Amino acid sequence: MEMVRRYVFCLLIGITAIPALAQEKQRIWEHKLIKRFISPEKDSTRSAGFIVVPALGYAQETGLEFGLAGVYNFYLNKTDTTIRTSNVTFIGTFTTERQTNLKLESDIWTTGNKYHYTTEIRFRNFPFNFYGIGNQTREQDEDVLLMQLIRLRFEGERRLAPSYYAGLNLTYERFAFSDRESGGIFGLTPPYGRAGGGHFLIGISQLYDTRDANTYTTRGYYARAKYAYSPGFGGGSRFQGSTIDLDLRAFFSLSHQLTLGFNGHYKTSTGPHIPFYVYRELGGDMMMRGYYSGRYRDRSLIAAQSELRYRFHPRVGIAAFMGTGSTYHDGWRNARLVPSYGGGVRYFFDLEHNSSVRFDYGIGEQRPGEKRQGGFYLSLSEAF
Repeated sequence: MEMVRRYVFCLLIGITAIPALAQEKQRIWEHKLIKRFISPEKDSTRSAGFIVVPALGYAQETGLEFGLAGVYNFYLNKTDTTIRTSNVTFIGTFTTERQTNLKLESDIWTTGNKYHYTTEIRFRNFPFNFYGIGNQTREQDEDVLLMQLIRLRFEGERRLAPSYYAGLNLTYERFAFSDRESGGIFGLTPPYGRAGGGHFLIGISQLYDTRDANTYTTRGYYARAKYAYSPGFGGGSRFQGSTIDLDLRAFFSLSHQLTLGFNGHYKTSTGPHIPFYVYRELGGDMMMRGYYSGRYRDRSLIAAQSELRYRFHPRVGIAAFMGTGSTYHDGWRNARLVPSYGGGVRYFFDLEHNSSVRFDYGIGEQRPGEKRQGGFYLSLSEAF
């Protein structure tokens, strides 16, 4: 059964200010707090910015779902005019079926951009759709699984030369799965790792970054390569092997309001013991929009996208995107490139940090006998 959720979203931008508005007897759009979210002028104090997005939804598998998502942007050193924006992002949703999705992420830049740190703490006890392994999976094989995930991740990089960073990364992940109904593809053709398990990853990263900004980039290049190794301990269906991630980006300013961006990803997992939950998933709100994340999954993934962004007002912009990608196994000859295209609207809630709320609609392929794949996305950052 397809898992469908309908969400109602709104922005919390100063409910506590209503009494003050009444006392000052001023027009609501002239209030300092309201102007912070609608004024086309940037705040000259280099202050922090935030936004909170409530969520409400319903699905048969989860019941009523409710929660909050938010991002807090700031400068670690406000006196440094070259420092990049740091941010902390949080999402927390709960369901009446006692399911939980919690994630806390941070992206920190120190004075002079000398050090760069990213962290993630995540707990997820939530259902997802499993379609099998490969890039030819069928919608009719959809099997609803309940996954429990714990993830702890830390990555730190130091600048060694202009625009060049090197660093270390550490990750711990633990998975557990249960099948909602017996007789599905998960039970009939069980993948390696069906029972779940845990693993540690330790690795290195290399980064070349000349972007003019890390939140809304209009020019520059970004190239990051990350390698991680799992020695094969951690319990359950162990992962013994390596992962490689390559992320390439290029941005060109066509005019003051128009930006063209390109993004390419290559990801692979290698080794003698690779559980299915370490496989790479095509789809989601960042790359290959229009596909359910995990509809196609395999050992390796390659994908590319371009995006044309038009920011016609300091607070509002639109974008059009297109791309292609594939998961595959045992070499390039098994890749099957599928299309992704669509567009969306951006609202910039924080002009100082150029942070936006992104609303996109992505369209994917139409498999024989199936409806065309697609979906809406609401995110608190640009896709790349």
